[in-house]
Amino acid sequence: VPARERAAVVLRAAAAMRRRRYELNALLMLEVGKSWAEADADTAEAIDFCEFYAREAIRLSGPQPLRPVPGEMNELRYIPLGVTAVIPPWNFPLAIACGMTTAALVAGNTVVLKPSSDAPRTATVLVELLEEAGAPAGTVNLVTGPGGAAGETAAAHPRTRVLAFTGS
Repeated sequence: VPARERAAVVLRAAAAMRRRRYELNALLMLEVGKSWAEADADTAEAIDFCEFYAREAIRLSGPQPLRPVPGEMNELRYIPLGVTAVIPPWNFPLAIACGMTTAALVAGNTVVLKPSSDAPRTATVLVELLEEAGAPAGTVNLVTGPGGAAGETAAAHPRTRVLAFTGS
């Protein structure tokens, strides 16, 4: 799928997050105990990640500046790598999960999102938002469970090409 189409999905997700901002804030307060201000900042950062990565995908999909070398015709193209395992922390369950997931998506990769065991509902809503925004079936996959089992399996799987992990 061309970068502009991938970016459009993520931009639609950002718009949906703006419309559902209060709902997302309430979910963050309920699930991980954030204050209203912290929850709102987490949601705002998730929206910013969507906007930034979508626009960067469009920018980077075009011709890239290269130093000319006499006698050579060079080009630079960014290509998807494949399956990205995304393992975000509990303390920023929307922003970091969203940032790592959308960065992988706009780059053309599929995602296996394994959220913190403390924040599975937030990740579920994120996946639902991306699907509603038009992410094709199978591009964002949610796996919940303990990090020692589900997280390690996703990270160590032979088809996992990229690991996006924040935590200890």
